[in-house]
Amino acid sequence: MTKTIIVTGASSGFGAMTVRTLADAGHVVYAGMRQIDDRNAPAAHRARAYASENGVDLRPIELDVSDQSSVDAAVRLVLDEQNGIDVVVHNAGHMVLGPTEAFTPEQLAAAYDINVLSTQRVNRAILPHLRGRRDGLLVWVGSTSTRGGTPPYLAPYFAAKAGMDSLAVSYAAELARFGIDSVIVVPGSFTTGTNHFANAGHPADVDVAAAYETEYAGLIDQVGASLAEIAPADADPHQVAEEIALVVDTPKGQRPFRIHIDPVDDGAELVNAVGDRVRSEFYRRIGLEDLLRPAAATPA
Repeated sequence: MTKTIIVTGASSGFGAMTVRTLADAGHVVYAGMRQIDDRNAPAAHRARAYASENGVDLRPIELDVSDQSSVDAAVRLVLDEQNGIDVVVHNAGHMVLGPTEAFTPEQLAAAYDINVLSTQRVNRAILPHLRGRRDGLLVWVGSTSTRGGTPPYLAPYFAAKAGMDSLAVSYAAELARFGIDSVIVVPGSFTTGTNHFANAGHPADVDVAAAYETEYAGLIDQVGASLAEIAPADADPHQVAEEIALVVDTPKGQRPFRIHIDPVDDGAELVNAVGDRVRSEFYRRIGLEDLLRPAAATPA
């Protein structure tokens, strides 16, 4: 069944792979990216070219997740062009690298904005529509860093991803009775095939960052090299896009709550399994077991 899908942060990395994979699967896919006529004009051009060359329905759309008016306009445009929206993939995010102390509070707030508040802006624009339909799917692209191995110098990103994961868990329960499904996709570290490390932000306080070099010289390079060393040779970030496409095509009520794609195996899957089991058992203890699965679609 063809679905209409919005993917945020679709100019590169997991987002760009995901929109192509979903379009190949026969869906109508809106690739959300900011500045499609400027900074991301090449990415938008590549998406349009892919659609033309492969005969799929892939449409770049201006969508700046840091701007509520931009998000609202994008959602209105999709609803004007389609009968409805079926799926939102919360993929937009940004990594930062460096000693935690060297980041200003404003930089931590910016990391939280792009990785967490962005999802709230999109949800507030689209959920009234999904609740009215009593159907839909939210896919949250998280990170194993929220529960697995957490190498140093990535704290603002890890903290923000943990915040997004907590938000996703609560939303799943609060949307279940509206018939809206939620899946958390948890990629591990992919050191090749994405731009996460290459495009990462760095701390503004260069003096503090330099002070840390006296004891932690070369740590950033060491972390990247170590992750690459323990990753299997066949680690492919396209697996993330393929898992998202599989989730989209799985019937409601049969989708897993959480999926891990972790070539490094940093332990997050083990810890999440315990946390998710505790959540399920607690919901049963307090009589809220029905919130563990989305309600069947019914007329509004």
